[in-house]
Amino acid sequence: MQRTADVIGLTQSSVTQTLHHLESLLGVKLFERHARGVRPTPAARDLLPIARQLVLGISEGAEAVVARRTCGDGVVRLIGSTTATHGLLACTLPEFSRRYPRIQIHLREAEGEDQLLAIARGEVDLVVCRKPAVEPEGWKFDPVIQDRFLIVCRAEHPLARRREVQWSELSRGTWLLLPTGLGARTRFDALCEQHFDRVADVYPIVTQSLSMLQPLLREHDLLAILPFNFVRSQLRDGSLVEVKAEGELAMDPIGLLQPTESAGQATLVLSEFLRMSCPELGEKSPGPVGTS
Repeated sequence: MQRTADVIGLTQSSVTQTLHHLESLLGVKLFERHARGVRPTPAARDLLPIARQLVLGISEGAEAVVARRTCGDGVVRLIGSTTATHGLLACTLPEFSRRYPRIQIHLREAEGEDQLLAIARGEVDLVVCRKPAVEPEGWKFDPVIQDRFLIVCRAEHPLARRREVQWSELSRGTWLLLPTGLGARTRFDALCEQHFDRVADVYPIVTQSLSMLQPLLREHDLLAILPFNFVRSQLRDGSLVEVKAEGELAMDPIGLLQPTESAGQATLVLSEFLRMSCPELGEKSPGPVGTS
């Protein structure tokens, strides 16, 4: 109790009184006394994650107020899928911030159900992702840039920079896999069943972390199926190259998921900027939706 008082700048008696008031308000005991202090009751443990969310919400609210006062034009709470963050957003947000320095972006990565959960909780203004199976009520998805799967490896790989590689050759390579359930892993499993005449050799690390995938692919003769927009910058700087195989590995486009009515002005400015920026992302892109 004394340590708590010291941290929050109150006297121990004030903390004790506040705790007693809270227990009276809730009608449950939150802490039990013992010889060396107090311990939380099961009720306190149940409330702890909710209390942490409340504190986080207060902190985010304070940041929003500060951003409004210092930046002037508001805050956009942005969620990007891993692929969207490493591809589309990494290419566009720095330029957006240069043009609109008075809008502050709070970006975090999340996938699938976590994106929908953030929407349900009112924790996000704009999501950059692939189209969800079901659009949340009051939200609309608009595709903005095409994507595709591709096979990548380091430039020193024996199959790199060939005009075309046969699937029989690919079946003898060592593959770096993403976790089960991700689109790239599903596509790899389908290609194995369709084209490989043997069980593929796989590297013993399975991950979707770009910070892990990149050094593994750069330092070892490994192959991987990944979305173009996930490795856009690595293809541009030459640390990874595409292996040309027969057939096309299409996938769903990346787009914007946003409210149909209640979007703030800063959110509208960012979403329009992202739409307008997509055709400018480079000649090696699969191309924005609606173009050849």
